[in-house]
Amino acid sequence: MTKGNILKLVISLALPLGVGFAGSIYTRDSIEGGWYSSLNQPSFNPPNWVFGPVWTILYILMGISLYIVWKQVPGRKRENALGIFALQLLLNFLWSLFFFYFKDIEIALIDVVALWFTIVVMIGMFYRVKPLAAKLNIPYLLWVTFATTLNTAYYILN
Repeated sequence: MTKGNILKLVISLALPLGVGFAGSIYTRDSIEGGWYSSLNQPSFNPPNWVFGPVWTILYILMGISLYIVWKQVPGRKRENALGIFALQLLLNFLWSLFFFYFKDIEIALIDVVALWFTIVVMIGMFYRVKPLAAKLNIPYLLWVTFATTLNTAYYILN
């Protein structure tokens, strides 16, 4: 592995993990501050401790998939795939901000639906560049599908 590829791998892993960490600051403050626990929770809401490990694994998978795409030969398909990755990562971060910092369940729901569609597009674009990169994001899509259902339930119950 070249030094350039090692740097790309480190950046590819650090980027989603860093964004996830930044989002967790808003999450942690809201959970510890009591707002989240005061909400009417759906019966299928997992325990709070589940979210950290699941998101960490998903961010690592995202980072590996980003690396796989980034190290491919530059071209329109690769650049578009990298762009959609950046967009979904932004939407991912904004969800934590909307839900936990602004305490706006409705805007968070709109964001997570947009995130879900963006992930679907990203998987398609990644598949055209390198199928393995797309497949690594299937658990992410499944989790965001669950998160969308959970956010919808919070919206209805509150």
